[in-house]
Amino acid sequence: MAQYGSQEMSAPLLKVMMRRPGASLIKADPADWNYVTPFDSAKAIAQYQGFADLIVKAGAEIIWLEDQDDGLADAMFTHDPSLMTDKGAIILNMGKLRRRDEPALHEAVYQQHQIPVAGRITGEATVEAGDCIWLDPKTLLVGRGIRTNQLGIDQLTAILAPEGVSILAFDLPLWDGEAACLHLLSVLSPLADDLVLAFLPLLPVALYRLLKQRGIRIVESPKDEFLASNGLSLNVLPTRPNELIMLSGFPKTKAALIAAGCTVETFEGDALCIACEGGPTCLTRPVHRQAA
Repeated sequence: MAQYGSQEMSAPLLKVMMRRPGASLIKADPADWNYVTPFDSAKAIAQYQGFADLIVKAGAEIIWLEDQDDGLADAMFTHDPSLMTDKGAIILNMGKLRRRDEPALHEAVYQQHQIPVAGRITGEATVEAGDCIWLDPKTLLVGRGIRTNQLGIDQLTAILAPEGVSILAFDLPLWDGEAACLHLLSVLSPLADDLVLAFLPLLPVALYRLLKQRGIRIVESPKDEFLASNGLSLNVLPTRPNELIMLSGFPKTKAALIAAGCTVETFEGDALCIACEGGPTCLTRPVHRQAA
């Protein structure tokens, strides 16, 4: 039986690729990476261990992509450079120029673990997996914005069409500008097949209507916590349906999730996540989720 595959967002997490922050983060210039200053890399590294402990507690196997002092500080956000499908990994092409070398790191890991490559995004086309959400195993939502362009969506469509997968693309707002990071997952976090956490003011209207048509319940992300966290209060990782990991410090969001029937684990991440613009979903590349 294949030990990879994931065309879902909340099924039980069995295997995940992660990268411990190390020398590349310690030596990073916050101005180059759009990190909040003053930046405390030692604190960020300590907080990462707390997050990794929760992944292990959830029962997932971690495939480690080690920091070899390659200068790629954002590579700890392993969600973005590749997309997993039931046929293997799609190696993406990053919209953020400083992250363009990361997909090759992912491909090397997949080769090491005998996980096939199902396709590649190449040339001027860009896709980041933070813009990709599996609505169901045959429907992929993609955000078209600063990090993912139409050329990338076209290539992704060509790769997935033979597998019967349809792509529905939605335009994202510019929000805080080109230097910042607004992915589709920045405004919508799946929690289960029938439940999502969303920041409605930034959610594309067509996507809002689609969720309602599908009968998917929407937990509204509290506006004050969303703005205070630069969207990271919404960045929630399901380890199985309705079982979630999120950043601590956002009691309104946590209460809303619990009221919707979820259980929530939290970790400290002000230096790791808030400062570096990436939450628990960003820190993980699901390699294998249990099929329905």
